[in-house]
Amino acid sequence: MSTRRRAVRRSTAGYRTSLPWRIVTGVAEFLDRRTGWDRLPVVAGLMTLLGLRVRLRQKNLHDTGHLPSVNLPDPAPHSASHRVNRTADGSHNDLDEPRMGMAGSRFGRNIPLDRIAPATPVDVLAPPNPREVSRAVLTRDSLIPAESVNSLVAAWLQFMIRDWFSHGTSPTDQPWEVPLMDDDPWPENPMRIMRTPEDPTRDPQAPAGTPDTRVNVSSHWWDASQIYGSNETEQRLMRTGELGKLHLWDDEQSPFPSDPSRDPSRVPGFWLGLAMMQDLFTREHNTICDHLHAAYPSWGDEELFQRARLVNAALLAKIHTVEWTPAVISHPTTVKALRANWWGIAGERVHNLFGRISDSEVISGIPGGGTDHYGVPYALTEEFVAVYRMHPLVRDAWHLRSVADDATLRHCTLRDISGPGALKVLETTGMADLLYSFGTLHPGLVTLHNFPKFLQEFERPDGRLQDLAATDILRSRELGVPRYNEFRRLLRLKPAESFAELTDDPAWAEQVERLYDGDIEKVDLMVGLYAEKLPAGFAFSDTAFRIFILMASRRLNSDRFFTEYYTPEVYSRAGMAWIDDNSMVTVLLRHHPELRTALTGLTNAFVPWRTAGGTGT
Repeated sequence: MSTRRRAVRRSTAGYRTSLPWRIVTGVAEFLDRRTGWDRLPVVAGLMTLLGLRVRLRQKNLHDTGHLPSVNLPDPAPHSASHRVNRTADGSHNDLDEPRMGMAGSRFGRNIPLDRIAPATPVDVLAPPNPREVSRAVLTRDSLIPAESVNSLVAAWLQFMIRDWFSHGTSPTDQPWEVPLMDDDPWPENPMRIMRTPEDPTRDPQAPAGTPDTRVNVSSHWWDASQIYGSNETEQRLMRTGELGKLHLWDDEQSPFPSDPSRDPSRVPGFWLGLAMMQDLFTREHNTICDHLHAAYPSWGDEELFQRARLVNAALLAKIHTVEWTPAVISHPTTVKALRANWWGIAGERVHNLFGRISDSEVISGIPGGGTDHYGVPYALTEEFVAVYRMHPLVRDAWHLRSVADDATLRHCTLRDISGPGALKVLETTGMADLLYSFGTLHPGLVTLHNFPKFLQEFERPDGRLQDLAATDILRSRELGVPRYNEFRRLLRLKPAESFAELTDDPAWAEQVERLYDGDIEKVDLMVGLYAEKLPAGFAFSDTAFRIFILMASRRLNSDRFFTEYYTPEVYSRAGMAWIDDNSMVTVLLRHHPELRTALTGLTNAFVPWRTAGGTGT
């Protein structure tokens, strides 16, 4: 075992057992249960969240990699470049365990492996079946807006998810067959929902009762793979081969790719918001290349590409940590906590003046600190995937307007701006106008009765219809994610003892009770998360937030390119300055200066923008 690995494990062991931390975690859990972190003064709330994160690290990281396996993904042979460059597939991030977090490796878990429910038809299709849940408590009648944020939060989230995780393409054989009620208008009975692909690394000789596992076809690392690809072949196609740059769609000639293999609209889930973010940060990569080329004119294509990729990925992580998430969960305590993840409690000003003033992540933040897996090999988890099912953020109706004078350009539906339709909108509407429209329209709140209707009758590129609300419910069951109350117990939270306790809306409580035949223990995780009373400033539930407390920091702590290799020697001084000096606002203004009036006075691009003709809707 390497010296670094031994040091990591020694520090983790002390972290788990030292008396001061036992006191901190015990007090945090007591205060959280008795009062609630969100109802404490800010400093006390911060200390409570710190203690909860420690306990979550101790109790809610579980490795699936030790389960019997075959045909493990084979990383490229180690080379000197792996020390300073991110690989296309995420291998060699941990130099001692090169497979860790690479594309094709397993999802981890935030629950003990013996608590993973089996994916049998009895469990997955148990009443109420997923389609009944979709129709009864998820369907949107009219938009319930999240008024503290704008619709860029929805576009950004899907853009991030395209980097973080994918279970891959479902097989077409042996779909789940969901029986329908007599009054269900779905065109075929039963409804067929394709299964999640099996784990190709699972040992067929594994003992009976071995928990189910799945693999992430994307890299688990926060490495901007949605821009750069998840393998060498994809990455080569994206690069121009000159000055480190990436291709824009047909090199700015048209948003319609002439090469069908590069047509993004063929990928399920493609829509206008995703296209906008992809375009913006591809342009940002190329601008970073220009910046580095000016600073280091002797650098060739490969060096410029690799440094620009590091910088762009880190900028994305920074924006998500200190802008997107604080906008979506804008409670004063969480805003300070999330900024402390990046800069520590010392704050941004101290960082800008002096850099890191302490080895402690609490004082000086995670970037530039020590790498730590907390005793469990790094992987994203199935529970992380489950709580990020936030389709209600997406609107059904879109009012596209001009940034110049707020004049209406067109009214369209989510169907109009999805799949190939998104490329048609891009061809006829300026990008600045699209960004302005998203920035001045509220997204939906992540709550019951707010799932986009279009996504409940979504036509995939292959022509198959899919109810994504029913699919979301089914996926959590299929992947063994616990039901709501059990999920809370495993996070050491008090379960709901009644339907009236589940939600503060009496009508919703009655609907959910009727749907689940009076059994609170049957309530699906997603239904419980959507039903919860939200903390002040939150667009999603406090229960989901517990997974974020753990995993948001873990994605930084475990990645050496955000910790011990987050240095000028690896990124370059010009690259580090770029990360420090930029935000979502500066990125938007650099590529679309027409947005200056709309963004005037804003420090966070994910809150509602100024409009030329009044308040956004």
